[in-house]
Amino acid sequence: MHAPTATTAPYRVDDFGFDLRRAVTPASHIWVGSGFATVAPAERRVLGVRGLHTPPFTAPDLALDVAIEVDGHRILDQGSLQKGDVGLLLSGHDWYPNRFERRGTFHHLVDGRLISIGIRSTLVPLHDAHGFALEVQLTNRSGRAVPVVFGSEVAPGAVGSVPLGEWDYGWPRFEAQPMVRTSAHEWSSAQLRLVSLTDGAERRSLEDGASCTARFGVVLFDQDDTVPPADGMGAAAGRTRETWERRVEAATAALPRLSSDVPGLEAYYRRSLVSGLICLWDNPQFAIRPFPAVSGIEGAGICCYPWDIGGYAARAAALMLGAQGTQDLLHLMVSSGIDEHSRFSPNGTGNDVPYAYSVWAFVNLVWAAASVAEPDAELLAAARRMLDAQQADAVHWNGLSDFGPQPELLEMRGAGYEHVVASPNAEHAWILDRFVELAELLGLAEEYPVVEWAQQADSIRAGIRAHLWDDDRGWFRAVYPDGHDEYIYSIQYFDALRFGACTPAMRERLLEHVRDGAFLGEYGVSSVSAEDQLHYELNDPDWSGAGAYTGDGPILALTLWEQGEPDKAWDVLRRHLWMGAQLPYFPQEHYADRPVVPEHKRANVIAGLSGVEAIVFGLFGVEPRPDGTTVVCPSAVPQRSVLSDLRIRGHRIDIELESHRLRVTLDDVVVHDGEIRRVDLDTRRMG
Repeated sequence: MHAPTATTAPYRVDDFGFDLRRAVTPASHIWVGSGFATVAPAERRVLGVRGLHTPPFTAPDLALDVAIEVDGHRILDQGSLQKGDVGLLLSGHDWYPNRFERRGTFHHLVDGRLISIGIRSTLVPLHDAHGFALEVQLTNRSGRAVPVVFGSEVAPGAVGSVPLGEWDYGWPRFEAQPMVRTSAHEWSSAQLRLVSLTDGAERRSLEDGASCTARFGVVLFDQDDTVPPADGMGAAAGRTRETWERRVEAATAALPRLSSDVPGLEAYYRRSLVSGLICLWDNPQFAIRPFPAVSGIEGAGICCYPWDIGGYAARAAALMLGAQGTQDLLHLMVSSGIDEHSRFSPNGTGNDVPYAYSVWAFVNLVWAAASVAEPDAELLAAARRMLDAQQADAVHWNGLSDFGPQPELLEMRGAGYEHVVASPNAEHAWILDRFVELAELLGLAEEYPVVEWAQQADSIRAGIRAHLWDDDRGWFRAVYPDGHDEYIYSIQYFDALRFGACTPAMRERLLEHVRDGAFLGEYGVSSVSAEDQLHYELNDPDWSGAGAYTGDGPILALTLWEQGEPDKAWDVLRRHLWMGAQLPYFPQEHYADRPVVPEHKRANVIAGLSGVEAIVFGLFGVEPRPDGTTVVCPSAVPQRSVLSDLRIRGHRIDIELESHRLRVTLDDVVVHDGEIRRVDLDTRRMG
């Protein structure tokens, strides 16, 4: 076996830059984070800043405004939509994972003399301090030398310190600490200090065509701490950029690069990938580093949901986090008690009620880690303890588990998906199958009840078919404790298909609903079929219709590829490709009938990584297995697409795919070049 050729990381930070002129993202959703702090540009402004979250500190209303005086004329940055001399005009803005760049212009005759300046600003959240830096570059275009001076004003707003265990799904609740201004550049409370930093704002004469730079910043810290950054804002901003480059290099060391002639596919892949990257927090006070938050770019959702990272994109997440990072996350899931809570805070504190899908998500991530790295006996034992505890507390009906009411399942806004449902009962059977495989691979078959597990899995699937399938409707029912049935056409039922609960006849009936006017919209999928008059609604795309949670569309496409339905799978995925062109990162959910994002939901979500999952493991058909082998069984694509530098157990896999041709390279050796078919690879760990 040849050793793989050493290569640089497939992506750099600037590969994820996004021109926001194309964005349909709500302005309130535009933030930029360092993994330590997240900050927002003021809407329509060239220089303004509005909001800062940097656990444990939160300052959601914090405002920094900058004004410029040129040749005695004060130029404000107001974001005004009126006519005339209203100050700086925003002429461009670009989002990057590590910074936010804006451009502005001012070109007016003032008292008969032309004043013309160009502005470039760069907003950077700091990585090793609780704050941000704003660099402003001014270029004189007035045709003569002019005096220039900068001024700034900071308004702290409501500021607080929130223990890490209280950072949860929404914005942190806090009691604002009264901030008293103690000097021109400092505010103080009993616990906190806020310092405004300025560099290069002094008056100077600027020749025509020349430029000057000023820097502004805000830093929060405890009363007992010294004022960071001691070496200046420019150096601190540089550390954020360097840290982000290292983060991208580490996170994409195993994840492949996609290049494609298929319109929109490559852009969608990149935006999916960056949706995962911006969820990685890197604070030494957090329980693990990196800490994969469910959301958090706008300061809300800095917590971890096992279902999101373990359920929607487990293999992509395992490659992104690396073997050690995935192990750290799995062990934190165990210690936080995910079988007792739906999620956990940055310090590992479990929150909220048990969630029906958490144990399955944990096992799915354990399986993913075993597939791309190696099986782990300790994690298998932990998974068994969780499942046993879950089942010991469960109510059973005809051999199936009652998973409880809405808060423990899909959190819908109407009755229908509760208690005894096909999913997650089908996931329960899948878990038992994985237990059998892992026990056998680890040589523990005699220590574990593998025969009983296999029989129980078969029994659960038989129970789903016998007791929950309605052949007349061609759909599943949910059974409530009082015995009454509910029928809801939820996208979640396709998981019963994915996890082996359906006969071929049931499969065909379910797939009839994957069409326009039912689950499909022009711009995605609907979490509830539009034909379901009892449950479909327009205000909660997450689980109630008109759109879906961002992970659901790609996972439906992945399911269809796994089911041998490549045309339907591509039809589902292609409806999401607009997101790569019009969103800098993927939100919690989006509508299916128009390219619109609900402003009242989270701005970003780690389940956005499911686009990578669907493309790598669905479209390209990569299937790494815990026994050390990897299967490549792709589907045809309309135009040439190349997946390069995928790393599995130290091996490099490159796949070139066209409509009638497949080329697979393992460690620089071509192992197949010809018709599209299954290719088996030996990717056991080298050495």
